[in-house]
Amino acid sequence: MRNVPLAAVDDLDRAVLAIGTDYPPEHLLVWHEHRRAQVLYAATGVMRVETADGNWTIPTARAVLIPSMTRHQVTMTGVSTRSLYIEPAAVPWFPARCQAVDVSALLRALILEAVEMEPRYAEHSRDAAVAALILHELRTLTPLPLDLPLPSDPRLRALCEAFLQRPDIHDPPARWCAALNISERTLARLFRRGTGLSFSQWRQRACVLHSLQHLTAGMPVTRIAALLGYDNPAAYTAAFGRLLGRPPTAYRNP
Repeated sequence: MRNVPLAAVDDLDRAVLAIGTDYPPEHLLVWHEHRRAQVLYAATGVMRVETADGNWTIPTARAVLIPSMTRHQVTMTGVSTRSLYIEPAAVPWFPARCQAVDVSALLRALILEAVEMEPRYAEHSRDAAVAALILHELRTLTPLPLDLPLPSDPRLRALCEAFLQRPDIHDPPARWCAALNISERTLARLFRRGTGLSFSQWRQRACVLHSLQHLTAGMPVTRIAALLGYDNPAAYTAAFGRLLGRPPTAYRNP
């Protein structure tokens, strides 16, 4: 199915439904939730998925698992998606919060095939076998550290969200302390309690994840490093590798 609203087929008695959707540039899919669990795959472009407790930056050829009834919104940058909507009872192992994942070549092929299937596929048919194999493959997905936790404290969260609009690897903690009228020790405590990360870890992670959209768009590493305030491209590349385990070139469009 392509460009079909989930509501039109949600009540079908099938464990797996697949829908392909094309979005205009910089499209915002506003806050919503699904009864079914969702595997949201980026066939092209970059997605930023937001929930109450964080956000996930999903580049091309990766996916995010979104649990049933999880309120979220998605910012699309040049995105064409392929979504699997799955009955919760069929995936009891599904994570309790969103999880970014790598997608194997086999699962990618299965997702693309599933989008071409009739939604009410016959039981014991080839299409039913494709759906069953998808459920098997989903259990072997490799998690990716593409999430950025956000604190619940409203004032600190506002500063975090403002930082995400213009990330700078050298943004000093003193600026945040002045804005919140707190000490650096208190800031460190708030960050650790609200995100599980230190201020510097969170700042580094935010910068690296922000860079994914530029990599996908083909921006040179030298320019990305300068845009984020790194002293040189090597410093950016090293930070990227420490977080994601691969060089920035591995996250360009395939």
